[in-house]
Amino acid sequence: MPLSEQEQRLLDEMERQLMHNDADVVHTGAERTFSYRNMLIGALLVLLGLGAVIAGIALWNIATVGGVVAGVLGFAAMVGGVILALSPGKGQDSTESGPDRSPRSPQSTPSNASFIDKMNDRWDRRQQG
Repeated sequence: MPLSEQEQRLLDEMERQLMHNDADVVHTGAERTFSYRNMLIGALLVLLGLGAVIAGIALWNIATVGGVVAGVLGFAAMVGGVILALSPGKGQDSTESGPDRSPRSPQSTPSNASFIDKMNDRWDRRQQG
């Protein structure tokens, strides 16, 4: 059964509103980006810390205090490595993100923009004509 014109307009309006609201929700969740440099250094710190913990276990029988110190330092290095790996890079600023920023023009879409950003820009261009 085909929809009447009024039903079709209502459905189109609901779809536009839903896409606008969903785009805002998806966009705010997709703001987190990671630095590969920080991830690499963090992974190396975790491996170094794991080695220190294993060395602390091995030193436990020889020198109890030395084993404890090596274990604690290794654990601290592992925690620091995970925190570093999950932190954004220095050049990545999140001040431009948020629901109150102005919509971008099609020419201002960076080549490294996320898939969702590109799809949102294409949707906006299509809706504007």
